[in-house]
Amino acid sequence: MSVFSIEHLSKTYQSRAETTTTLSDINLTINSNEFICIIGPSGCGKSTLLEILGGLRTVSAGKVHFQGKPLEKPSKRIGVIFQDASLYPWRTIEQNVGIGLEMRGVKKKDRREAIHSYLDMVGLNGFATNYPHQLSGGMKQRAGIARALVNDPDVLLMDEPFGALDHLTRLSMQDDLLQIWSKEKKTVVFVTHDVAEAVFLADRVVLMSPRPGKVKEIFSIKQQRPRNRDDEQLLKLQSKIYESINRAKEKIMPEYSI
Repeated sequence: MSVFSIEHLSKTYQSRAETTTTLSDINLTINSNEFICIIGPSGCGKSTLLEILGGLRTVSAGKVHFQGKPLEKPSKRIGVIFQDASLYPWRTIEQNVGIGLEMRGVKKKDRREAIHSYLDMVGLNGFATNYPHQLSGGMKQRAGIARALVNDPDVLLMDEPFGALDHLTRLSMQDDLLQIWSKEKKTVVFVTHDVAEAVFLADRVVLMSPRPGKVKEIFSIKQQRPRNRDDEQLLKLQSKIYESINRAKEKIMPEYSI
């Protein structure tokens, strides 16, 4: 079943001096429970596309449907996770994770049960009363994921959530995210610059062209989970994606082609 249906989507920004087109004629369908990774060069509009899917930005042309209806504003069915966990420093981890439930008026007892269930799921059991400054970068991101999950969205939009983490923590977070995704049955749209991360996580990898961003190519990944990062087929697919990226670079910068 389709969760997002994107048809001929374009996004432009107008200033006094010029018009800048960030996204051009995007066509993409994202299905229920699918894990999609979006990759592409800096400035190609990956984050802008994610913000449009979250209802945080409007389109300049085209249509976006969410669960069969036009997407015109943020929805409680869509959770968004950014690279910076953006936790309130004066609130405990428990209070940060539960802020959405608090704003919706969920009773304190029910709120606490839900919060601790998801803290346990992301490996933060025992840290509920800590403050953000007492946690590592990876732990803060776990709290950010728990904050999104506790509201029980159908979709998680993740904008380079592991980009600022060290390599080993990043690998651990990838494994944990896949376990959560498998258990929770959410649709995940995940933006990353890391090709290896994309092919390890995704059902499909959407490669975008340099700005104005278009869907250049879509790679389907058939390997069963759990996956081995050193799997020969995954490594071949990484090489194929890099080849496609390099071909795009040669088209816009032919003087650098060999």
